[in-house]
Amino acid sequence: MDAGSMAAAGPPVRRDWRAEALATLRLAGPIVLTNLSQMALALTETILLGRLSTDALAAGMLAVSLHFALLAPGFGLALAAAPLQAQACGAGRLPGVAARGWVRAVRRATRAALWACAIMLLPTWALLWESAGVLRALGQDPALAALAQDYTRAAMFGMPGFCGFVVLRGFLAAMERPAAAMWVAFGAVALNLPLAWLLIFPAGLGVLGAGLAIAIANIGMLLALVVLIRRDRVFRRFRLFGRVWRVDGPRLREVFVVGLPIAGVMLLEIGVFTAAAFAMGWFGTVAVAAHAIAIQTASATFMVPMGIGQAATARVGLAIGAGDPRGAQRAGWVAVTLGAAFMATMALLLVTTAPAIARMFLDPADPQSAAVAALGATLLMIAGAFQMGDGIQVVAAGALRGLKDTRVPMLFAALGYWGIGLPFGLLVARYGGLGPQGVWIGLGVGLALVAGMMLLRWRRLSAAAAQEVSRSPAG
Repeated sequence: MDAGSMAAAGPPVRRDWRAEALATLRLAGPIVLTNLSQMALALTETILLGRLSTDALAAGMLAVSLHFALLAPGFGLALAAAPLQAQACGAGRLPGVAARGWVRAVRRATRAALWACAIMLLPTWALLWESAGVLRALGQDPALAALAQDYTRAAMFGMPGFCGFVVLRGFLAAMERPAAAMWVAFGAVALNLPLAWLLIFPAGLGVLGAGLAIAIANIGMLLALVVLIRRDRVFRRFRLFGRVWRVDGPRLREVFVVGLPIAGVMLLEIGVFTAAAFAMGWFGTVAVAAHAIAIQTASATFMVPMGIGQAATARVGLAIGAGDPRGAQRAGWVAVTLGAAFMATMALLLVTTAPAIARMFLDPADPQSAAVAALGATLLMIAGAFQMGDGIQVVAAGALRGLKDTRVPMLFAALGYWGIGLPFGLLVARYGGLGPQGVWIGLGVGLALVAGMMLLRWRRLSAAAAQEVSRSPAG
């Protein structure tokens, strides 16, 4: 390359960061679209239930909150597959590594994650089957609790499908071919919308129909991805489903060691929003319905940095597996920057369009719709204020997972969400006179604190790994 060409290409460091940004976006794009598609399943059902009645919307919100809180342990163990799969794939790039060895490592990680999810879902099902009693014990209206149980008893049968889909999606991300999961998720949305409408309205099943539709969609996603993987020439060589009944004790233990803290973080984060939903029950049906609007919208924007964080897990894991901690450091910071930039844009959007968004969820003929829309718009503006913190914490956590660092982030989540954020929110809600708005202010405070702690830990660990290489003779 001549001097002119080198000048046009730019400094090597800048080219490295630009190349990493492009690689992250290529990987994150399909993952983000997959997340948004999965979010669309719940979002479309929320809109349909809102058209049915305010009570159906409130019951659906309680049901979905409990469903995802109890899904968190299985979901966390499913996510644990991603760093194990990515580091195994990264090791396969090292010179002298036998293909057979790293292919087997990927297969063992995938199978063990599937087993771990199955083990974790059994107690979850027992609780969801009696969810009405759980909700009543948490102070919810008995009528809403009974309606919510209709949803959870149907939706719980889709949990294995969802967790299995997440495990296989991690495999595809580690192989840097996530598009198949995206197309499957799109197909699930296309199936769910008309199916949910048919079951909720013409079939007259209401909330129960919404639960059945989401279960069918989740099972369908897993089956479709299994078929695609088995038919692909490259993926077939991994034989992911061969002798899947065999329990791999050592790798299963590794999944639990890495995955239980991830599950803890998921449970703490989902749990704090579930607790917020239950706290809304203290302020009446209008508050619960308004919270449903705000949380569904904020969750939709959250899917993008969550996908970037999942891409960061794969990119960091691949670099670590390949013995390139400087590349891992660069991958994490690029992902954090992308996530923060997106959420800054979403913050502006939510603050400026909150009333219009709130009205989208409601039937104008419902006598309570005006009150729900007004409160929902206020909560959406508060949600806009903590978008940056929400995005940074999830991307930084994803980067840390690529390093298999999961225990300390779980402690950060416990302190930020439950030690400070939620108690502060409940305090200003009940005794500071802020009501539902106070609960959401507390959520924002907790997210900001967790974001700061996650970012500082990523900075320290990634810099330490890079400096270690600099000190080595090879470095």
